[in-house]
Amino acid sequence: MKIAIEAQRIFRKNKHGMDFVALEVIKQLQKADHVNQYYIIVAPGEDICLKSSDNMQVIEIKCPTYVLWEQVALPCALQKIKPDLLHCTSNTAPIFCHIPLILTLHDIIFLEKRPTGNKSIYQNIGWYYRRIVVPMILPKCKKIITVSHFECKRITESLHLNPEQLIAIYNGYGSHFKPVSNYQETTKKYIDQNEYLFFLGNTDPKKNTIGTLKAYKIYTEQSVDRVPLLIADLDQIYVNQMLKDNDLESIKSYLIFPGYIANSDLPAIYSGARAFLYTSFRESFGIPILEAMACGTPVITSNTSSMPEVAGEGAILIDPRDEQAIAKAIIHLEEDAKYYEQQVAYGLERVKKFSWENTAKSTLEIYSSEYDKL
Repeated sequence: MKIAIEAQRIFRKNKHGMDFVALEVIKQLQKADHVNQYYIIVAPGEDICLKSSDNMQVIEIKCPTYVLWEQVALPCALQKIKPDLLHCTSNTAPIFCHIPLILTLHDIIFLEKRPTGNKSIYQNIGWYYRRIVVPMILPKCKKIITVSHFECKRITESLHLNPEQLIAIYNGYGSHFKPVSNYQETTKKYIDQNEYLFFLGNTDPKKNTIGTLKAYKIYTEQSVDRVPLLIADLDQIYVNQMLKDNDLESIKSYLIFPGYIANSDLPAIYSGARAFLYTSFRESFGIPILEAMACGTPVITSNTSSMPEVAGEGAILIDPRDEQAIAKAIIHLEEDAKYYEQQVAYGLERVKKFSWENTAKSTLEIYSSEYDKL
């Protein structure tokens, strides 16, 4: 079987969720499947994180924009390869392509609401592009993979698809996410204090950044052992304005925001954190929950969307709209050593249910099943 996999953005330096999902699954297929032949189609980038092998050929194709790359350059490359199946990994796919298509549709948030916050022109174009392309390609898909049963239900109900067309395959987490004893060698690049809370910030309102900062303010007012909050992926100018607009300037001295944190440094960052705050309003999966748990860090996460499904019943689940509840959860961990250790042990056990090896195995089963139907 000849399988083409679209992985346009895996070579970019500052990768995010969907990029890592595609990369990790491809690496596992490269390692485990020596029966089928793979063609991984990527755009050029700084981080050459995947190389060709006997069972896998990496093909770089250049194009000035994402849209032209996917709608013109990718189909042209596929005409030369002539694969049996095409797997597009990041929500969209070529509209005019006659190769049997498998699509990973991570979520349909872009169909549920308009983009808000400080979105770039590129992000806004992406929103319109997905809203146009996704409804056109879904009827053509042999199978649609999504990342949680919550998202599977949302897609089925919202788009009125045949439930048999969809399948939920859980994400995994990187094997480098594990407790780091000498974490200070890395954390000192980002924060000069030994203890801190960690939050992955984002300008997207769904990440609940403002609500989390309000909860942190309550925490600083009630805690006798307050520690700073390390916030990744937000720049200082944006944070300063947000603090001013929401009457939160009193906590400014407690906040550290170093910008983007390299994925290779995250295990140390998680390991050094007293707790990880993942207090989003909505997520299709939530890989950072697993990453933090795997590093032995208690996770405070939301009781909404897919997060209870990933974190499990024994996790610290809060209403993300209840800032008092978030602050209370942080203080509970701070004041109750036994409870803290229980959460550490729970997380380390919970993550055993997830791995990229399992994700790749389930994906390969989809390839084989759909190929047999051709």
